[in-house]
Amino acid sequence: MSRVRTPITVSRPPDSRPADNRRALRRRRAAEAATAWTFVSPAVLIILGLSVVPIIWSLLLSFQADDLVTPSRWVGLDNYRALAQDPHFRQALHNTLLYTALYVPASMVAGLLLALALNRRIRFVGLYRTLFFVPFVVSSAAQGVLFSFILDQQFGAANAVLHYLGIPAQGFLNDPSQALPVLVAISLWSGTGFCMVIYLAALQDVPASLIEAARLDGAGRFQILRHVTLPTLRPVSVFLLLWQAIEALQTFDLVYVTTKGGPLGSTTVIVYFIWEQAFKNATAGYGAASAYVLAAALGLIGLIFQIARRRLQGAAA
Repeated sequence: MSRVRTPITVSRPPDSRPADNRRALRRRRAAEAATAWTFVSPAVLIILGLSVVPIIWSLLLSFQADDLVTPSRWVGLDNYRALAQDPHFRQALHNTLLYTALYVPASMVAGLLLALALNRRIRFVGLYRTLFFVPFVVSSAAQGVLFSFILDQQFGAANAVLHYLGIPAQGFLNDPSQALPVLVAISLWSGTGFCMVIYLAALQDVPASLIEAARLDGAGRFQILRHVTLPTLRPVSVFLLLWQAIEALQTFDLVYVTTKGGPLGSTTVIVYFIWEQAFKNATAGYGAASAYVLAAALGLIGLIFQIARRRLQGAAA
């Protein structure tokens, strides 16, 4: 009877195959990373070229006297000291804060009321929601052109209606006492729709069981709104407060198209002041310093709301 031969095997070093696997894995990861960076690098270069580099350059520019034509001169903190003593900057800051104080709460309250009214099963509710939201997608420049015609002091439709009602013609955008409130009203025409949509989405998440329990306990509509709906909407309200405040502090297009900061500087907001100093008065360093004052204010507002949001989350937990 023949004996079965034992197969001959060639022994390898115990660590050779794992080492080869590790090297292959590193090569594969390096190839994947190179491929990924090949696709991502154009976007990264655009971001660096259009955001990071200008931010650093404008920060350095804020410490210089520069008219964008002649060589710049380092002046240190002189631009910031001049801002503290500039009455035009103080007026722009006052106008911006007043615009924000008028626009932000009004847009949120109006948006909430519209959301509550349209959060019902009524006929053509989809059409009503669309009509209130459409002005939000209209650009600020287009809004400015539209309302410049409507509110024209001599030939505008608004004064024609007032004349028909026997009311004296109003200056609107040409009256220093009316121009800023009129800009707030124009902004509300478009900004309220955004708040309405956000609140409508949030109202869908209000627990129906809580509302039903409150009704069983004898709570009325106002009590349900106060003790159930509004507390549930608190995180959304904090978000809208931050968003609308940032939008209001950065207002520019509407002012540029309608009043150009007038009359008598009554509508000169901070961003328009920055543009005016940098490109109209050819004091780029001074304008850059103004921009960083605004950036610091926006960062402070963001920090305050971040702290408030964490406290709300802690209280809810």
